[in-house]
Amino acid sequence: MMKYLQRIGRSLMLPVAVLPAAAILMGIGYWIDPTGWGAGSPIAAFLIKAGGSIIDNMAILFAVGVALGMAKEKDGSSALSGLVAYLVVTTLLSTGSVAMLQGIDVAEVNPASAKIGNQFIGILSGLVAASMYNRFSHVQLPDALAFFSGKRLVPIMTSVAMLVVSLVLFFVWPVIFTGLVSFGEGISKLGAAGAGLYGFFNRLLIPTGLHHALNSVFWFDVAGINDIGNFWSSKGEKGITGMYQAGFFPVMMFGLPAAALAMYHTAKTKKKKQVAALMMAAGVASFFTGVTEPLEFSFMFVAPLLYVVHAALTGISLAIAATFQWTAGFGFSAGLVDFVLSLRIPIANQPYMLIVQGLIFAVIYYFLFRFIITKFNLMTPGREDDDEVEVEAKGASGKNFAVLAGKIYDGLGGDANVTSIDNCTTRLRIEVKDMNKVDQNKIKSTGVPGINIVGPQSIQVIVGTNVQFVADEMVKLHK
Repeated sequence: MMKYLQRIGRSLMLPVAVLPAAAILMGIGYWIDPTGWGAGSPIAAFLIKAGGSIIDNMAILFAVGVALGMAKEKDGSSALSGLVAYLVVTTLLSTGSVAMLQGIDVAEVNPASAKIGNQFIGILSGLVAASMYNRFSHVQLPDALAFFSGKRLVPIMTSVAMLVVSLVLFFVWPVIFTGLVSFGEGISKLGAAGAGLYGFFNRLLIPTGLHHALNSVFWFDVAGINDIGNFWSSKGEKGITGMYQAGFFPVMMFGLPAAALAMYHTAKTKKKKQVAALMMAAGVASFFTGVTEPLEFSFMFVAPLLYVVHAALTGISLAIAATFQWTAGFGFSAGLVDFVLSLRIPIANQPYMLIVQGLIFAVIYYFLFRFIITKFNLMTPGREDDDEVEVEAKGASGKNFAVLAGKIYDGLGGDANVTSIDNCTTRLRIEVKDMNKVDQNKIKSTGVPGINIVGPQSIQVIVGTNVQFVADEMVKLHK
């Protein structure tokens, strides 16, 4: 199960890598026009819309990325199928479609339908699409239907599978969503402890997209709290209004960037530069704009324990801020932009204490993350086993990738023995019919750094960072 989650986490790295840049664009645009969200400035509108085009469609990016990453072969048809899967479920369960299926007015549809296009649905769509690709990408249909054989069959079967998934979600999704709203209304009566519980479950539900259900209770006017609206209009009670927002600032501005630093320091030496690029961009996005997904999705699947700790710390942060009645608010998210803007709101109460709290949380996050990562050897970015070898194979450059691929393929037993070809960052991942037919000496004679047999039919050939080009040439040889 853990390996499966880690594969999902690695698959998400491609779409996650683009999120920090989008978040920063939105943050700068919001800084330029904090009240109009672009209505008062064409430059702000341009930046906000440019960043929003990516952030707002994160679920689609996840559907495509997971489908591509979880498929046995990195083929475009798997990515296309991920998109198809997402479009099927979000269209069938949209507010308009549900109203039509139930024969009711749109206004009467459960609010859950408006939140169907979330990250969880994106990841689920990608997993279904990858499963369909692995099962049907090599299926041959009768001659009359031969045009739809193989990879063309994958999107079709994905569509059929998502009809079943959509049917299940049609009944399950509204129940879960409504239940969480009721749960949120219940804990809202618990004061500071309720704020802490809200913060914990807010983070814990991020992978599913169901945090929107809780947010609607505390941030908006579902249960009469309307924490965001009342704060920015300076209505309510000083020290109380804003209690469901304030505790996020220490985490997003200080805690998570410190966690990013811990993940960088615990990465393997040869991967530090690559990890630094991701962590720096994601950390800046979290501090500046309060967009945390680039950081959170970088470890939530590969190290679930860390994510639970992060959720608990978020809950503690909200409880502390609510207990001492330190309040600030946000219109976008709990980053520096909104913190500075909220200082001008009269109802804000001792907001600078949130910076003190944030500095303490930065220390806690850093040392706790570093301890847990090393203690349990968690596979956070840059610590994966696949990345242990960074050297290049001899001759694996320029025009002779094809030559190297041919020699390795021949050593593996060629068409008669090779059943699947894949690669990670530095290794070829090969499935064979009979390991006894693999000539390891012939493979080693090419100059590759090493070979690793991981199962009765699974073998890894360590090539180096040019592995993708060798894998591409090998796929051409595979019939």
